[in-house]
Amino acid sequence: MSADRILFGAAAMPEPDRDWLAAAESLPIESVWQGGHILPPSATGEAITRLSLMVAWTERVRVGTATLLLPLYPPVIVAKQLADLDARSGGRVSVGIGVGGEFAHEFDAVGVPVNERGPRTDESMDVLRKLWSEKPVDHDGRFQRFEGLRLRPVSYPDNEPSTMRPGGPPLLVSGRKAPAIRRAARRGDGWMPYLMSPNAYARSVADIRAAAGAAGRDLTGFEWTLFLYCSVRRDGDRARAEVAEFLGGAYGDKPGAMLDKIAPAGTPDELTPRFQRYVEAGVRHFIIAPATRTDTLEVVRLAAEEIAPRLRLPAEAG
Repeated sequence: MSADRILFGAAAMPEPDRDWLAAAESLPIESVWQGGHILPPSATGEAITRLSLMVAWTERVRVGTATLLLPLYPPVIVAKQLADLDARSGGRVSVGIGVGGEFAHEFDAVGVPVNERGPRTDESMDVLRKLWSEKPVDHDGRFQRFEGLRLRPVSYPDNEPSTMRPGGPPLLVSGRKAPAIRRAARRGDGWMPYLMSPNAYARSVADIRAAAGAAGRDLTGFEWTLFLYCSVRRDGDRARAEVAEFLGGAYGDKPGAMLDKIAPAGTPDELTPRFQRYVEAGVRHFIIAPATRTDTLEVVRLAAEEIAPRLRLPAEAG
């Protein structure tokens, strides 16, 4: 996606829903996203299942995982699943990747040591890219070995060529810490952190650029994305109460000041300068994740219709 304009997308929360997605596609947004665990503590969906629903129930927008916990999956299987979904969607799939670890029982259940999740993710990213070349490929890694494998994305019933994007879907690295930053710089097609302040985002941009430069990597076309928990309401007090209730429990007895930096809440007028600071820090694609359990579409609509048009790229921002 272009870096010369500011894009908005939305997280399909709490679950992908056909009517919600149809309404979201009518808004001035570019993308919809959803992730998921394999064994979550609540009755919520898994990332590939949710992605499949979003592919089936949308026509225009880009659809993505935010995030897919890649070390939990055999990479050859997930490469095929994602290739088929990208082909069926007409090349609209993007893959946000995370390493997970907050639920250790998931790793135990699939036989993956949790302390291997970083290197497994790195190698799996390499495997995906090899298999998405649509040529016979070999791989001799620490966790995966194969010779002469060729992955063929699904074609349409009339035997027209696959419409998977050449080279496969882009891989956007999620996270907040140094290993994720290095992974984005060395292997990612984009950066998609979460719960991050504008200042922290600016530092991550500088760190990614430095690490990529040291590795001799050109970041042309790199996607600077942010998964942003927020609430936008006509009633700013309602928005702030929603964020505090939705996310505050993770911050003990001092949620207010911390949440104010990483999860904006308020009216469109109050939040426009907050979003502008993220733009100045380097964000070019906002994924609006409504930090509320009710009327999530309104949060997306107010952000897309009333905040997005007021934002300006730094060169235009006088």
